[in-house]
Amino acid sequence: MVLNIGPQHPSTHGVLRLKVKTDGEIISEITPVIGYLHRCFEKHCENMTYDQVIPYTDRCDYLAAMANNFGYVVAVEELMELKVPEKVEYIRVIMAEFQRIASHLLALGVYGLDIGAFTPFLFMLRDRERILDMFEMTCGARLLYNYMWVGGVSHDLPKGFVETAFQFLDYFEPQIDEYNKLLTHNKIFVERTADIGVLPADVAISYGVSGPNLRASGVEWDLRRNAPYSIYDKFEFDVCIGDGAKGT
Repeated sequence: MVLNIGPQHPSTHGVLRLKVKTDGEIISEITPVIGYLHRCFEKHCENMTYDQVIPYTDRCDYLAAMANNFGYVVAVEELMELKVPEKVEYIRVIMAEFQRIASHLLALGVYGLDIGAFTPFLFMLRDRERILDMFEMTCGARLLYNYMWVGGVSHDLPKGFVETAFQFLDYFEPQIDEYNKLLTHNKIFVERTADIGVLPADVAISYGVSGPNLRASGVEWDLRRNAPYSIYDKFEFDVCIGDGAKGT
């Protein structure tokens, strides 16, 4: 049987179409049809200055705009052989890592929502809002920031930001245990996800998979540690990896 899933199917969120071939209840083949979010940013940017491109990077992934700002300005600065002050580097890393948490919270929450776990989604959305509050107090925006500029950032950290950031971290760490109880170690969630669709490490590498998906295949590779940029070489941290099995 061949099934068409998306682009309007609720599970695809409007971003792709999947042609799925099944053998009974087993999926034997999937053909992805992509491009539904392509908006010709590259072509638009051909007529922009380097600075004018930054708002476009916000929209490459509007749920992790800081990260896109970061990658772009670092690339431009390297081409220009421009070194920014260390304070700017720290501000960028702080913002990028808070954005990483916010993005992961939404990703995990929506993932759980798609398989019927509604409560964790609300908890994670609540905590994501706390991070967006800090972004708003810094640059006035909650989603699309245009914050990291070539050579610096648009705004210095405002008064009270550091205290607010530490308060959030003190609050957030215990929440991770709560998420694990609600989702990671939830029997229904585990039965619906673990040992299903596991991507072997060699296949992941051959297809150029990166980021959390590569690490989930058991490959200990994180650019921040293996090929550090900005000031990531000043930090020590463990790279979290899994193998797709229960508990990872």
